[in-house]
Amino acid sequence: MQSYRKELTFKTKTREEFINFTPQVEAALRESGIKEGLCLVNAMHITASVFINDNESGLYNDFARWLEQYVPWDPPKYQHNQTGEDNGSAHIRRQLFGREVVVAITNGALDFGPWEQIFYGEHDGKRSKRVLIKLIGSKEEHSKDFSIFTHHISGFL
Repeated sequence: MQSYRKELTFKTKTREEFINFTPQVEAALRESGIKEGLCLVNAMHITASVFINDNESGLYNDFARWLEQYVPWDPPKYQHNQTGEDNGSAHIRRQLFGREVVVAITNGALDFGPWEQIFYGEHDGKRSKRVLIKLIGSKEEHSKDFSIFTHHISGFL
């Protein structure tokens, strides 16, 4: 079992932004040499999110419109903002999109369904925030791992 850790930093130009960073995750996977396992990707800030969806620009507009309708950027509306903050809606938006994703690694590639990509969601931007990529698995192909597994388990059968 091997593990590999890499941090990425995002600094957006706007308060709300969605970034497809699948290529950076795939590059980290190549750097790791892991062929079979799991890839965890998580936002390391409470007002940022990581999620999987289709890389289609109309969705970004739909997300932004939906968020503004149901979780508007309206500082007086949120109790959190009575503490001196102004980003109560960003915390709620992060909860809606989620903190992390886990993707299977198969034959050295992220094992996605059709159209799936990994996105960073910024909900209170214009400052640097980190994302963690953690890869855990084997540097051997699955078929080799499976034969080792069946060899070990055969003694119990």
